[in-house]
Amino acid sequence: MTDANTPPTRGRLLVVDDQRNMRATTALLLRAENYTVFEAATGEEALAQLASGSIDLLLTDLKMEPMDGLTLLRRALEVAPRLQVIMMTAFGSIESAVEAMRLGAYDYVTKPFKESELRYRVERALERARLLRDVDNLTTDFNQRHGLSALVGRSAAMRELTTRLMRVAQSDATVLIQGESGTGKELVARALHAHSRRKARSFVPVNCAAISESLLESELFGHAKGAFTGAVKSRRGLFEEADGGTLFIDEVTETSPTFQSKLRALQEGEVRRVGESTALRVDVRIVAATNRDIELEVRDKRFRQDLYYRLNVVALRVPPLRERLEDVPALAEHFLERANARSPNPKRLSAAAVSHLMSYGFPGNVRELENLVEQAAALAEGDELLPEDFPVRQGRMTPAHGTPSVAFLDGQGGALGRNASAGPTLAQVVEEAERHAITQALERHGVDLARVADELGVSSTTLWRKMKRLNLRPPSELARE
Repeated sequence: MTDANTPPTRGRLLVVDDQRNMRATTALLLRAENYTVFEAATGEEALAQLASGSIDLLLTDLKMEPMDGLTLLRRALEVAPRLQVIMMTAFGSIESAVEAMRLGAYDYVTKPFKESELRYRVERALERARLLRDVDNLTTDFNQRHGLSALVGRSAAMRELTTRLMRVAQSDATVLIQGESGTGKELVARALHAHSRRKARSFVPVNCAAISESLLESELFGHAKGAFTGAVKSRRGLFEEADGGTLFIDEVTETSPTFQSKLRALQEGEVRRVGESTALRVDVRIVAATNRDIELEVRDKRFRQDLYYRLNVVALRVPPLRERLEDVPALAEHFLERANARSPNPKRLSAAAVSHLMSYGFPGNVRELENLVEQAAALAEGDELLPEDFPVRQGRMTPAHGTPSVAFLDGQGGALGRNASAGPTLAQVVEEAERHAITQALERHGVDLARVADELGVSSTTLWRKMKRLNLRPPSELARE
């Protein structure tokens, strides 16, 4: 039994050497430093212990029989790619030690070594192991919170967005994300980063609408000490903070053409701090976003055409929620699950509440739905969320793609233009969502019903049956009339 006063182990080490005395002496020295140390006399014995996955650092001799240290190194890294390895070698085998580092060893130490030297190299190797674990944990957490799983929705519009996102994520191409306020443009940008080769480095966001242009230049590029009043020390800018990672420039159209001319770093890969003359190289992937019609901004001379072309290498459009009402139930459940995780009194959504939400146009998009669900979860008295727990202002949704308009909720549990005591049934809401999705797909693919069925995730027979029930006719029939 371990004494309560015994400090916790500092790491789990495996010492491999076919010379028993050398192996035992090295292990004894490291145990005195409060490391948990295992021993192995052969490479095969070492691999068997490594298979447990609990070793942080491998210290192995180079000259061993029948398996030498280089062979053990290669096979060990196949078993545990994150394993740190220190090669122990005689003075005359330095070239082999260098070869070991080329193959993936972290360090080497020459025999006979001083105790202080071994302790130092072991501490460095274990520190690197801890840093790599932290990076893995942070990357996993980032992916869980910002990966594709965070882009909730199975509508055709969302499938098209995620497919395009995955195609561009692995490249370093500049991406321009367009969409109304509240659609989740930053979430899309974070998903791009989470699935890119830069995911282990920083994702740095900046909102141009939230910072005055006089401060935005210093925020992006940094400044030298004394560059302006209040600059009491030098400061790195966000371009430098994002080096190796992704810089997300949100609401880029909120800047003036004068400031836009300073964003040459997007193309040149160089930044110059305010007050300095020396340019610094940066390796940054740029993702920009706007809620405006950027092409109209260019035509009206409010946005520089050259910057537009630099940003619009790959365009992603985030659809407004009114174009994907079929995603409302999944989104509402997602937001309620998050709210329940922070509350001692979890709630559930009633079918009537879902129907109620789906008859609303959401001018504030996904952000508005999130706020409505969080408010209802916090204020509702019962365990089940009902239509009356979702008060919204009166108004009407603009019809999209020729589909029938959908009434906004009236805040009293009903819908404008309908009997307030009845409201739409869940079947009616689902039917309207199906009609909307099929109509949009028909507009995109015309007479190619096979592609329409594939996009909607149904068979051609099911699609035809639904079109007949909803009285939707193929474009080819309408064209013959």
